[in-house]
Amino acid sequence: MLLLPAGNASEWTGPTGTNTYLLTGRTTALIDAGVGNPAHLAAIERGLEGRDLDLILLTHSHSDHMAGVPALLERWPHVEIRSGAAPRPIEDGETIAAGDGTLRALHTPGHAPDHFCFADAERREVYCGDLLRLGGTIVIPASRGGDLRAYLESLRRIRDLRARRLWPGHGPAIEEPEQLIAQYVAHREAREAQIVAALRQGHDTPAAVVAEVYGSLSPGLMAAAAESVLAHLKKLVEEDVVETVEGRYGLRL
Repeated sequence: MLLLPAGNASEWTGPTGTNTYLLTGRTTALIDAGVGNPAHLAAIERGLEGRDLDLILLTHSHSDHMAGVPALLERWPHVEIRSGAAPRPIEDGETIAAGDGTLRALHTPGHAPDHFCFADAERREVYCGDLLRLGGTIVIPASRGGDLRAYLESLRRIRDLRARRLWPGHGPAIEEPEQLIAQYVAHREAREAQIVAALRQGHDTPAAVVAEVYGSLSPGLMAAAAESVLAHLKKLVEEDVVETVEGRYGLRL
């Protein structure tokens, strides 16, 4: 397996941008497509060593993971595209030939409705897309289909695999998956407690809660914080802890 960064570094995607993974062997497969950066395409071509690219597996449909599909199709017009939203969508639990083995597709919504992880049972490794990353948390974009309750369930599903390593969509490999998942769950619980405290103090709009909980952030990170707060508020409404009237939120008595 070759880890090939997509070369789209940013405040959102990290210093190396989006990770893509090239599996060589009987069925050449690329996990995530990057953004069409010419240097990334050249790296894929070198990794293939003259072979065609047979398959592209997309963890989800956010642009930093799939915008490179047209460029890849131009270079390898017969490559098959599979994702949760493709014309031939991936099914939860489906076994997919990739490299010299198989991957099991696991539907893990939360960050995106069509998010999938791909588990290599033989190696006890999981390509986990934007489910987890080292050195930061994952944004749950509530205004674009993000769902915090689903995300927490997806974390539990991957935890229960007892994988020895996760390959994320951003940053380095995760060598202690269960420990990181526990940290993620604890972080979400702590953030929810902060949001409930802010509501109790009378901060009744998402913007007011963001200002109270996060303070001053760069514009890009402020947008991420607003999405996460909205995801928490929606979860609390679904759980009947919070009610909303005309865009204002408050704790149920």
